[in-house]
Amino acid sequence: MDVTGGNGQPRPDENHPAEHPPAPPTPNPEHDPEHESERDQGHPDKPEPGDTADRTEHDRSLAHAGIARTDPPPERPKEPGGGILMGRPFGVPVYVAPSWFLVAALITWVFGGQLDRVLPELGALRYLVSLFFAVAFYASVLVHELAHTIAALRFKLPVRRIQLQFFGGVSEIEKEAETPGREFVLAFVGPLLSLVLAGLFYLALKPVEPGTVPGVLLAGLMVSNLIVAIFNLLPGLPLDGGRMLRAVVWKITGRPMTGTVAAAWVGRALAVSVLIGLPLLNQSGALGGDRDVSGMDTVTDALLAAILAAIIWTGAGNSLRMARLREHLPDLRARTLTRRAVPVQSDTPLSEGLRRANAAGARALVVVDADGTPLSLVREAAIVGVPEHRRPWVPVSELAQDLTDGMRVSAELSGEELLDTLRATPATEYLVVENTGEIYGVLSAADVERAFVKAMARPS
Repeated sequence: MDVTGGNGQPRPDENHPAEHPPAPPTPNPEHDPEHESERDQGHPDKPEPGDTADRTEHDRSLAHAGIARTDPPPERPKEPGGGILMGRPFGVPVYVAPSWFLVAALITWVFGGQLDRVLPELGALRYLVSLFFAVAFYASVLVHELAHTIAALRFKLPVRRIQLQFFGGVSEIEKEAETPGREFVLAFVGPLLSLVLAGLFYLALKPVEPGTVPGVLLAGLMVSNLIVAIFNLLPGLPLDGGRMLRAVVWKITGRPMTGTVAAAWVGRALAVSVLIGLPLLNQSGALGGDRDVSGMDTVTDALLAAILAAIIWTGAGNSLRMARLREHLPDLRARTLTRRAVPVQSDTPLSEGLRRANAAGARALVVVDADGTPLSLVREAAIVGVPEHRRPWVPVSELAQDLTDGMRVSAELSGEELLDTLRATPATEYLVVENTGEIYGVLSAADVERAFVKAMARPS
């Protein structure tokens, strides 16, 4: 995300923070392992669903443990609202994060102290004027973010939300621009709008008396928008200038990952420069401050520089990780992550269902009706919770979750399309089907998350 305004990284999951095959037999209440073996022999070149070369202990078949003895998959977190909902311009929700109130109070206090020197006659009213300035400044940041949002929507890129927070705002754009030219435009429109706002406040300031409340407010908004524009044009991720640099390198090399690496390392160098250079510039008076600064001012400058540097460094690192993930997202395929499943009727004892799964080398159970139509999925976590001595007396239907339309996943899905489908209907297991409607197997959210983590850890 950007500091003091900018477009966010695409969210392949954000949850998410996230990340074989002959087709199993058509659902049949009377499973016949011999027929299944004949079907498997017809496709010797295809691996079984769920089989991978680097299978871990968590991925053992039911034949070894009754079912995979993993810990119950963690519940998927609900999508965070992001604070107080302020509206939905262009259909995109705008949230004010709780941290905004902290920075609004800080701006009110600092700007109020400056007003006391410029307009001492205001007295306590200076803090009311300062609060108005804080709100107006963040309204300018919102305009900056809306510029990113409008450009993204124009390029048919979904925008999850806009959030105003401690050091500005972020537009959470869920997909990456398809071309370096669009990436450049998407990044540039934010600082451009901030420059336009600075120019408008300058023009509005011309006929206003300098020593008045309107004059001070307009001058403050002009300077603050100019600072936002210049700061975001610095050529390092996660700032807008870093995304522009990424687009340029992407255009030259033809590889978006190369552009991300270059812009991210420039961003890290920028973070170090801010950490060291900002306090030195303030002490030297190069930024317009008083050279005779107190010890408290020095500490404040160092703390502000450290926070800014940490945000930039972290944002650059996150940009690298997200780029690596997008590069490997095509490797996330429903067909290769799916576990082989066997169909059972609702009154089948759990022990019998597990026996059939073990015999077939499967690791999931699908409850079907008399016609073989899938009704529900037996939850892995629920099976783990049933002691072995009780399994002959527990029907599989008691451990199953009814299927909804969103829990039916095409075996052809992969990459972002797969993740988007899973995000739309959070669940622990999904039924994977062929285009013909034939059952392919069961996809576990835990398996997808593990593959997601592996994708992020793999070198580019």
